Amino acid sequence: MQANPAPQLTLKAVILSVILTVILASANAYVGLFAGLTVATAIPAAVISMAVLPLLGGSSILENNIVATGASAGSSIAAGAIFTLPALILLHHWTSFEYWWTLSIVGLGGLLGVLFSVPLRRTLIIEQKLLFPEGVAAAEVLKVGADPGIGAKYLSAAAIAAGAFKLVTSGLRLLPETFTVKGFVGERGIAFFGYSFSPALLGVGYIVGLNVAVLIAAGGLFSWWLAIPIYNSFFFDHDPALLQKLSGLDPEDAAFAIWRAQVRYIGVGCMLTGALWALWSLRRSLWSAVRSGLAAGGLHAADVPHTERDLPMGAVLIGIALFVVPLFLLYYAVVGSIGVSLAMAVIMIVAGFLFSSVSGYMAGLVGSSNNPVSGITICTILFASLVLMWMVGGKSSIGAVAVVFIGAVVCNAAAVAGDNLQDLKAGQLVGATPWRQQVMLGIGVLASAAVMAPVMNVLLFAYGIGEPAHPGVKALPAPQANLVKSVAEGMFGGTLPTGMIGIGVLVGALIIALDLYLKRRGSRWNAPVLAVAVGIYLPLDVSTPILAGGIVAEFVDLWHARHSAGLDQEKLKQNGMLFAAGMITGEALVGIFIAMCIWASGNSDVLAVAAEMLGGKWVAAVLLLAICYWMFRAGTPRRTA
Repeated sequence: MQANPAPQLTLKAVILSVILTVILASANAYVGLFAGLTVATAIPAAVISMAVLPLLGGSSILENNIVATGASAGSSIAAGAIFTLPALILLHHWTSFEYWWTLSIVGLGGLLGVLFSVPLRRTLIIEQKLLFPEGVAAAEVLKVGADPGIGAKYLSAAAIAAGAFKLVTSGLRLLPETFTVKGFVGERGIAFFGYSFSPALLGVGYIVGLNVAVLIAAGGLFSWWLAIPIYNSFFFDHDPALLQKLSGLDPEDAAFAIWRAQVRYIGVGCMLTGALWALWSLRRSLWSAVRSGLAAGGLHAADVPHTERDLPMGAVLIGIALFVVPLFLLYYAVVGSIGVSLAMAVIMIVAGFLFSSVSGYMAGLVGSSNNPVSGITICTILFASLVLMWMVGGKSSIGAVAVVFIGAVVCNAAAVAGDNLQDLKAGQLVGATPWRQQVMLGIGVLASAAVMAPVMNVLLFAYGIGEPAHPGVKALPAPQANLVKSVAEGMFGGTLPTGMIGIGVLVGALIIALDLYLKRRGSRWNAPVLAVAVGIYLPLDVSTPILAGGIVAEFVDLWHARHSAGLDQEKLKQNGMLFAAGMITGEALVGIFIAMCIWASGNSDVLAVAAEMLGGKWVAAVLLLAICYWMFRAGTPRRTA
């Protein structure tokens, strides 16, 4: 007989989680439409829970974990909604976000992501043993909250340092957020280097290690040091629209314009190859996970440890199959054809599972904050467009709108699946019950979905999306939704850069061949194609600090390889991991604070107090170097034994 676990899915934990979910989802909706990114919310929610629940009669580590699990739906649902649904405004199909449509699209996609996470937990967390850095970070936060000690000092010190740094850069604007070197070389050459001054990205790099960090950076350098200069030098004249857009721009703006319009589609093609290869590579694990889940469902509850009890696999499979009905009705309302709608519903459930698997795999490699869900969405739009064009023809007037609906459902499923796997990883490390976490995430999905339409309508009517709502008001740019709109229109209008996507497919195939070669040689290094695809698709200034964190982790490992006698290496490495987790925590908390201030005031400069200080980029660089050294010392002792 097993001892009963501590209380988890308690009423106070559920209520607090729902409140935090609604608040954080609303804040992320504004920041995402404004800046094109969302802030991970599980770790901030865990910290808030550890402060609030004791005031309501005490708390356990598992209750705090439940609060964090539900609240993580706030960022994932906000991302899924704002990356896709504003494209319907930009396509002039909607004039506002219709409540029941928005709730249906976002809710269906989010709940599908919860169901998909059940077999994916067994595959990616238990069998593949992926790192899930933010899940590890959240678990360390929860453990330190339950058993304070020297680890708490590392965690809190790192959180304070990273939070203060984030406030000074993104809030007060005293220091720059990025460091760039740029210039034109000769008549047509272009050179650019960027580095984001982000302690959180350093922490992610430390947790994922040097191997993955190098691959992400390699993808970034391929885009920015090879593909962009080549395109600018040799193919510039073949794109008159881009040529006109680049006229008069400085090197950085020109490089970003080429990357947005052309080069990042190489990453999309690479993701397509990686997605298919990942699904093929995981096919046995996925099938094994389903079978083991069905087998576990047939055992008596007392025979299965509570830490291995997912939602019943049979019920999950039935639930996924039943989702064909509401998806069919959703698509039928758009395309008006029974056969096409039924086929689209079935195909999109399959595609949803495929891309949720890819999202979970990438979240396990690089974390949810750096998981390019928008890139996964573009892959979905491409796939759905090909299917729809085959069924109804390439000149369908409703084609672009239909694929946005499809992409929105799959995007929400992929975002929720990736985030939920981080939560389930944290739960595994703290001894939580998976099915309780999955139920809480479902509650969080519905709570977030219920507020998305009102929140986005307020932002639409106050600011406008793409176009100003009022004279003198700056519209919210919604960059991902604009990309979704461009791809959907491009597929049905023949303007998509298919050549770049084809190059990405070839690059992905070459990376897969390299990975197989390294495995055959028994090398300690490997080359997962999706890690490189992430680097190609993301801005360079995101990839480079992840590499720096990976380098610090490698130095810590080298130190331990040389000074192992008489030392508790695991404890020391845990301290380094706690420090990295603290940096993610501190930056996330302050990021949420800044987001709330912007959301409440409607002013992106609400906290700015002065012009950037003299020599700001060098001051920021020195401070980050000091943080890197501090992180290294956290993972190594003060003196040798």
